[in-house]
Amino acid sequence: MSGALITLTVKGLTYSERPTGAYALLLESEVDKRRLPIVIGAFEAQAIAIALDKMSTPPRPMTHDLFAQALTAHGAVLERVVIHALVDGVFYAQLHFEGGQVLDARPSDAVALAVRLDCPMYATDDVMVQAGLEAEQGAAPSCPRNLGSVPPPPAPKRQPPPRTPLWPVPPVTNSKPCSSTPWATKTTNSPRESATN
Repeated sequence: MSGALITLTVKGLTYSERPTGAYALLLESEVDKRRLPIVIGAFEAQAIAIALDKMSTPPRPMTHDLFAQALTAHGAVLERVVIHALVDGVFYAQLHFEGGQVLDARPSDAVALAVRLDCPMYATDDVMVQAGLEAEQGAAPSCPRNLGSVPPPPAPKRQPPPRTPLWPVPPVTNSKPCSSTPWATKTTNSPRESATN
């Protein structure tokens, strides 16, 4: 990681110009108001929007909520997140913990954790030189936080379970029972056997 660290805040979330249903996360430098746009997915955009909008708390913890709770429960302190590299159009971030531990992360996940844990966010000066925009260039969201436009992600399609039995089931025949089995008086298809229809 090279270059000075520049403090960032979340300026907004908006639809990306890419035709993939992605979103643009807009981070802003607190010093010179340069903006750093990062394309993220709908799930990550929703996770960030929910964390910023303190009023809307999901009834069950989402993935980033659970991870933040696990960190807190185990005494891990997230000191800062740093967007430290841009390689072939892909941003790279790191989670810096108290004690010196560093974890690699996607910027969207790093920001989602930072806003939940009130942790400072930074980008290196190198990243801002490569991808930062002047305020008028990056002024896509007209309001400070355009969070109402982030719909919930589509529910995953559930596939019906396979109808293949766990083990081979021999076919049921209408043959007569053996005479050596007095308890078998007649052969019928029980409901259990006919369930494979």
